[in-house]
Amino acid sequence: MKTADLSEKYLELVSKAELVDYGPARGTIVIRPYAYAIWERVQEVFNKKMKVAGIENAYFPLFIPLSLLQKEKEHVEGFAPELWLVTHGGGEKLAEPLVVRPTSETIMYTMYSKWVQSWRDLPILINQWNNVVRFEKRTFPFLRTSEFLWQEGHTAHKNEEEAIAMQEQALEWYRQIYEDYYGVAVVLGKKSESEKFAGAKTSYTVEALMPDGKALQGGTSHNLGQNFSKSFDVTFQDQAGKTDYVWQTSWGLSTRSLGGLIMSHMDDKGLFFPPEIAPIQVVVVPIWGKDDVKVKEGIKSLKKTLEEFRVKYDERDIYTPGWKFNYWELKGVPLRIEIGPRDVDSNKVVVARLDTGDKTTVPMEQLTEWIKNTLKEQQVEALSKTKKYLAEHTHIVDTYDEFKKIMLGDKGFVRAFWCGNKDCEAKIKAETKATTRCLPLDAKEEKGECVYCKSPANYRWHFAQAY
Repeated sequence: MKTADLSEKYLELVSKAELVDYGPARGTIVIRPYAYAIWERVQEVFNKKMKVAGIENAYFPLFIPLSLLQKEKEHVEGFAPELWLVTHGGGEKLAEPLVVRPTSETIMYTMYSKWVQSWRDLPILINQWNNVVRFEKRTFPFLRTSEFLWQEGHTAHKNEEEAIAMQEQALEWYRQIYEDYYGVAVVLGKKSESEKFAGAKTSYTVEALMPDGKALQGGTSHNLGQNFSKSFDVTFQDQAGKTDYVWQTSWGLSTRSLGGLIMSHMDDKGLFFPPEIAPIQVVVVPIWGKDDVKVKEGIKSLKKTLEEFRVKYDERDIYTPGWKFNYWELKGVPLRIEIGPRDVDSNKVVVARLDTGDKTTVPMEQLTEWIKNTLKEQQVEALSKTKKYLAEHTHIVDTYDEFKKIMLGDKGFVRAFWCGNKDCEAKIKAETKATTRCLPLDAKEEKGECVYCKSPANYRWHFAQAY
């Protein structure tokens, strides 16, 4: 697919595959059941990881007094352009405007200041699944919407070592979601001072590369240091009797990640969802004929055989098998089973792979094991494909002319020396629309010259145009 057609095809597919519809309010979408099932799968997987680490789910209010947001200077400045304010309620003007939650640091840390007195109250390990709203000038389903869903973890610790360990653990969880479930290769790295979360000491990110060469910030984890605990007076008495401020983290993964999942694996025919995250792993399409009773018996037997998989049985009699094949291909189901009277007689079924288009006749007694192995293979190949794309579209450059040429062409990640100067960073962005995506966590120190100003530089940063 040509990258110029990617956005148009994406919009077509998310609609035709019944993933989203557009809400009546500007910049909002309705997440339809098929797409929401993917988000439920993310919740299921992520909740298991968090609970092993002792993190509990809670819920905090949607409305935040504006004065709370103003307690942390960097935070309010960072979010000011995106805020939605409620100024009236019950037909009357409010004494103080309420911010509709853009993120929950301020409301949660107000409560943490009440809950923490001693080192015995630490750590606080809380996550919430919720919605947030931010004003977006240009919207795009999943990738940029005025309202989106996410999880946001907020922890408080007695020292920075614990906070950094939590920050790194959250980032690793995000890598696992993208690579082990979405089948999307990512780069793990640290954000620049300009690009980090407003009010954070450091921000880590997972960055994915979309088929049009643009980067997608897939999830972030932040070491907030003691910035917010000082603003919100979250203090504790340590074991020596000394009073100190807690060390905090926040980290989030949102439904924008579903946009990255969709875009990474779609093609001209439709979607493809890697088996680990697919809402439906196998669709069964009956081939009705003269002996429908026999086919129904075959389906009954299949239901016992396929119990451990996420299966849809499309027994609708108003559509032809060919129509159903196209429908489920569009929706990205990894495997399709076709079963007709002759298949029942021979105790075999025909299985079609969406990713390769191959069809195989499989004996019923071998079907469970065959499906297990094939789903694993599809999952591995999905990640291999995106790893190959990432490698082929990550460019090492030493001159600004090379840098600009790539950004005018197929784009991708550019690995270039940068001196760390904010002015250089801003000028590069203004001239090429590329931003510093991250400094990879495994980056090796080198000696070089800034790609823009030629000043000494010690690391190659990842640059890219981004969604």
